[in-house]
Amino acid sequence: MKRLLLALLLAATPLAAWADCAPGQVDLRLTNGGMARFSVEVVDSPETRAKGLMFRENMPKSSGMLFIYERPQRAVFWMKNTLIPLDMIFADATGLVQHVHANAIPHDETGIDGGEGILTILEINGGLAERLGITPGAVIRHPDLEQSTAQWRCVSQ
Repeated sequence: MKRLLLALLLAATPLAAWADCAPGQVDLRLTNGGMARFSVEVVDSPETRAKGLMFRENMPKSSGMLFIYERPQRAVFWMKNTLIPLDMIFADATGLVQHVHANAIPHDETGIDGGEGILTILEINGGLAERLGITPGAVIRHPDLEQSTAQWRCVSQ
């Protein structure tokens, strides 16, 4: 039912609303033809990336955290001091999703390896990636991606 409601909401959103990027949002173009949008907090410094979503007791369903690195690299995350289950969506410098890790376990210190060449990681509530159909091959759009090489570019860039 929730997936149907979200699909109806996205279908009812005018295409013009999808036309541009904003620093506080991430758009995803899914492999199944659908789209998803999340309000995000961007973390792009070593200090903010180290803290991430630690100690937060909840996160709204339409929200997430976008980790952005200075250059593509191997990205390995863990869930130490993280209280809520998360899905981690690992994307390369073009915004192409390379790996999706579902339902990371709160407090687990096991490394979650997103692979080589990762520039951004979108963390959302656990289980949402599967419900929305977010899989490798999806494309992330955000203004902090290099627009000249982005697979899905911001209109104003």
